[in-house]
Amino acid sequence: MTNDSPTVDETVNSNPFNRGVIEEFRANGGRVKDFGDIPLLLLTTTGRRSGLSRTTPLVHLHRDGRYVIFAANGGADSAPGWYRNLMAAGEGEAEVGSRRFTVRPEPVPEPEHEELWRLQAAQDPNFAGFRSRTDRTIPVLALVPVTGAG
Repeated sequence: MTNDSPTVDETVNSNPFNRGVIEEFRANGGRVKDFGDIPLLLLTTTGRRSGLSRTTPLVHLHRDGRYVIFAANGGADSAPGWYRNLMAAGEGEAEVGSRRFTVRPEPVPEPEHEELWRLQAAQDPNFAGFRSRTDRTIPVLALVPVTGAG
């Protein structure tokens, strides 16, 4: 696969790298070579202003039946668009492996944040510095499968 001409349309995700990740994820049952063993999921949310569906690849932790995600945005001073859209809609669609299911976001209680950050940074070292790049509190969410899903 090359990222030069992904078959995933720009309306799904405007970032060419992400479109390539989405294409490879879907073609390989959730595996993406560049991410190795780091678990990925695809999260599809509906734009709170545009009403359009957008899909974003996210690394995650699978704990206690929940898919834990971090609205880090690489340590930027603003939360990522997927986070704002997910919270506004109250639900989204997750793809894990070859399964798709509806999820609802559930903020993880702050007492759990440190342990989850430690685990996430051990799994994906990129996360180690995200919190030091911003003054905002980075939201940690659990994507909880809606009954009958996932």
